[in-house]
Amino acid sequence: MMASGNGRSIRQYAGNRVGLAVVGGTLAALGGYAWLRGQDRFFDLPPNARVLPAQTYRVLADEPWPLWLLALGLLLLALVALRWLLLCLGWGRRGAHNGTGTAMLFVGLKGVEGLGRAGVRVGEDGLRIGLTCPSAADVGAVVGKLDQDIVGKIRREVRDDEAATLVRLHVRR
Repeated sequence: MMASGNGRSIRQYAGNRVGLAVVGGTLAALGGYAWLRGQDRFFDLPPNARVLPAQTYRVLADEPWPLWLLALGLLLLALVALRWLLLCLGWGRRGAHNGTGTAMLFVGLKGVEGLGRAGVRVGEDGLRIGLTCPSAADVGAVVGKLDQDIVGKIRREVRDDEAATLVRLHVRR
């Protein structure tokens, strides 16, 4: 957690950590189960004991469609996980994060209460500024500050005055 100047704290987004913990815990449990079964140490089960109950085994042997649906579901899950990992690595983002520009953005908007995420990215096509503010904030004042001097200062410091700039302002509900 990082403390802000007004005594409140900004919570870090923990979704990736939670997702990695769930996936890691599940894989560790499955790996432990497989290792215990392979070492014949799983609750005195014989090594040739079936994993599935006899009723389930007979149903799947007679009708293989549920296994195909399971395989399709696991394939879709793998594709979603691959997309998530690629997005976490920054694939598909334009430009590189610029800490100086982000700091200048926060300093310029220091009077706005409850600013969430803010960032400046520098790419070949110019600057991209992203900003999230609460619904209680005066959006007109924020846009006025951005338009008057903040964007120009960031542009001059990070790139040049003629660089194209895209500002995305997200207002939380």
